[in-house]
Amino acid sequence: MTFRRTGIPILAVAACLILSPATVRGQEAESAERAVREVVESFRSALGAGDSTTVIRLLHPDVRIYEGGHAETRAQYRSGHLRGDISFLQSVESETTSDQVVIQGDMALYMREDRKTGTVRDREIDSRGTETLVLVRTPDGWRIRHIHWSSR
Repeated sequence: MTFRRTGIPILAVAACLILSPATVRGQEAESAERAVREVVESFRSALGAGDSTTVIRLLHPDVRIYEGGHAETRAQYRSGHLRGDISFLQSVESETTSDQVVIQGDMALYMREDRKTGTVRDREIDSRGTETLVLVRTPDGWRIRHIHWSSR
């Protein structure tokens, strides 16, 4: 089948539309966002399951973790604060109230607001928090390069 005036096959027009650079970029962006969200969810799930090996694997070697006015390296986090985060997340329910992914080249920004409820060491928890993760694309996939957590 062809267009009457141009003689261009409809299949050729459809292929151009389907394979247009904008469509390919859109598909690449969706794929990258999906991959970033998978890493974030794997990280969060690993913390909640007490899987410190997976948590550390998903952190870039040069990660910086900001929480409570302190900055930690991956080694410092592994040897200290990680145990407390695992214990806390195993004791509370966390509900995402909003989240967003922004990707620019080989860097992604994940922003999340949440509400945590539960009991930790006989203390009732009902807090709202924010989480910002910066991820970078590496040969091994997306890795978390920066974390900033805060709550009220």
